[in-house]
Amino acid sequence: MPAQHTSSISRILDPVPLPRVVPVTMSFERPRVTDVEAAVRQAIDRAGIAAAVAPGARIAVTAGSRGIANHSLVIATAVRALRAAGADPFVVPAMGSHGGATADGQRALLEGMGITEASVGAPIESSMEVVRIGTTPDGLPVNMDRLASQADGILLVNRVKPHVGFRGRYESGLFKMMAIGLGKQHGAGLCHDLGFGQMARNVESIATVVLREAPVIGAIATVENAYHETALVEALRPEEIAGREPELLEEARRLLPVLPFDPVDVLVIDRIGKDISGTGFDTNVIGRFHTPYASGGPEVTRLVILDLTEVSHGNANGVGIADFTTRRLYEKMSFEDTYPNSLTSTVPISVKLPMVLDTDRLAIKAAVRTCNIRDKSAVRLVRIRDTLSMTEFEISESLVPEASRMPAIAVAGDPRVLEFDEDGNLPLGAGH
Repeated sequence: MPAQHTSSISRILDPVPLPRVVPVTMSFERPRVTDVEAAVRQAIDRAGIAAAVAPGARIAVTAGSRGIANHSLVIATAVRALRAAGADPFVVPAMGSHGGATADGQRALLEGMGITEASVGAPIESSMEVVRIGTTPDGLPVNMDRLASQADGILLVNRVKPHVGFRGRYESGLFKMMAIGLGKQHGAGLCHDLGFGQMARNVESIATVVLREAPVIGAIATVENAYHETALVEALRPEEIAGREPELLEEARRLLPVLPFDPVDVLVIDRIGKDISGTGFDTNVIGRFHTPYASGGPEVTRLVILDLTEVSHGNANGVGIADFTTRRLYEKMSFEDTYPNSLTSTVPISVKLPMVLDTDRLAIKAAVRTCNIRDKSAVRLVRIRDTLSMTEFEISESLVPEASRMPAIAVAGDPRVLEFDEDGNLPLGAGH
């Protein structure tokens, strides 16, 4: 991309006032598991999962591509329980087309999240090859990771939460991991081909075939609280998964943090990434969606995204939902790693380029300039670190009276100007 001539842009944006901001803290209901390892062991014992495996059985343990609390620990504990029962466990990436839709890319994604052979105590076997294991009543072929299909058993491990792009009985969780995660590029593409309007139906029908035809021995499901902590751990036998997952989804929805102000003129997100959400940020938290099949949350007039996490390896999926971004993020973006998600999901808006500004200062000023309010000094601005970090953030002074009436919010400091460095950028960490 050629260098921008920013003189005309600066002439328009330099006069735009930026509000002073105030750090605030927000409290949420906080159920949490204090000893995750013990909870996983006890759950596996109660469900009788490890006890049911035959000595020497090869068991594929699934690992997804999200930044899940205690994910490596949960997998490692499951591996130890299986090995203690005489099984031979290994880990398979179950993340559809993520990681650039390559075996090495999926392994790298896991390593970036701390899931390595050393940390989980088992080999990681990554492949994009699939085999067909059945057909849905609607005639959709059901594909599965070849390595997992050839194992003597499959143990699903995933977090259950609301999906960012559709609504249904099964959203992000065990059923979706079976239908899309273990289906690799083929399964993900097939499930998305008819669009998000059919996603709930496709996920349920494909996963139902997987449960019937594949050697699934059980599942470990987790639910998180608003502090990105493990709130609940359950081990489920195969016959329990279909009935229990919708109940876990409702609990996850109840605990989900949501931006408390509505409307918001300008929302600034410091960083997005695949380790935060499949769309880079959790659309449910901020009320900005990339499909018409999900809704809720506040109305945000202008959205600014400043940076991309290193763990994403250039995958900037979700940046297209924003109105403005920075040259810093643009230069980190890899089309090769970003576009496979959109081509698979059939949702190009997620990877379109928003307006790219040279600095954080210009990007935020552009959002204020275009938010369509007469008095720019009264802009309702919120700045968050990311959608996993909603307990500490910053708000403009104009929102302080409203915040003071909310029992869950406390002002944590005095008003201050946004402090940009000499390059016009903000330090990472709103409210931190």
